[in-house]
Amino acid sequence: MPQYQNLHLFKADFFKALAHPMRIRILEVLSEGDKNVNELQSILGSEGSAVSQQLSVLRNKNVVYGIKEGTTVIYSLRDPLIKDLLTVAKQIFDNHLVDAISLLEVIRKEP
Repeated sequence: MPQYQNLHLFKADFFKALAHPMRIRILEVLSEGDKNVNELQSILGSEGSAVSQQLSVLRNKNVVYGIKEGTTVIYSLRDPLIKDLLTVAKQIFDNHLVDAISLLEVIRKEP
């Protein structure tokens, strides 16, 4: 398989791992610092099984990793650039929002 196809497959797989609102939120929380499941559950206001399920997807796709400390697993971002990616995604969202607001203002000015 050509190298660029490997890269495209990696990117597609990576973005599939991000393709869930709770997984995005987990990554946002972990970009602020390492957390265990109970901390994530409390911050997200979600039950532990839902958080654990989404963490499992992120672990399997090598987006996060866990280190066992006693009976607790502490989760971290595998790559700190994920924080930058989330920031860029928010900027893209903001740009779309600005465009939508501008369009709405134009429409409201029409007779």
